[in-house]
Amino acid sequence: MKKGLYPGSFDPLTLGHLDVIERASELVDVLHIVIADNPKKKFSFTAEERVEMIKKSTAHIPNILISYTSDLVVRYADKHSIKVLFRGLRNIADYENEYMLYQFNKNLNPNVETVVLFPSSRNHFVSSSSIKELVYHDADISLYIPEQIIDMVIKKLSKLK
Repeated sequence: MKKGLYPGSFDPLTLGHLDVIERASELVDVLHIVIADNPKKKFSFTAEERVEMIKKSTAHIPNILISYTSDLVVRYADKHSIKVLFRGLRNIADYENEYMLYQFNKNLNPNVETVVLFPSSRNHFVSSSSIKELVYHDADISLYIPEQIIDMVIKKLSKLK
């Protein structure tokens, strides 16, 4: 059974994330979507809320498992016998960051291979931080967030104004 891993903070989940999830799920038998702790980020949503957003948005994808880790992603991969790590790459800034992560991950676990998926052209500029800014300014986010979670995202982020 071929397993893959798509990690991220998903704070909140965007259509760009969903695009990568849908395409990655077609390349493996089981796709682990892992909410990964990132000590550099201040999260707007709890891990439980992020799991809920992903579940609601991916109900149509039968071969996914959703979990959370506070450990390194490559350690999660090793514990679950996962050899393929999927990453989304939107722009040059992402490339530099992902390339650095790739080098660390390869040194930590040479058995895990990173596969980069580019988002579709309508999603290549979408980021979780831009969604937060749009909600802060009461702008429409329906083009960027799965419809199943729009109300949840607006309700939560509006409280943080």
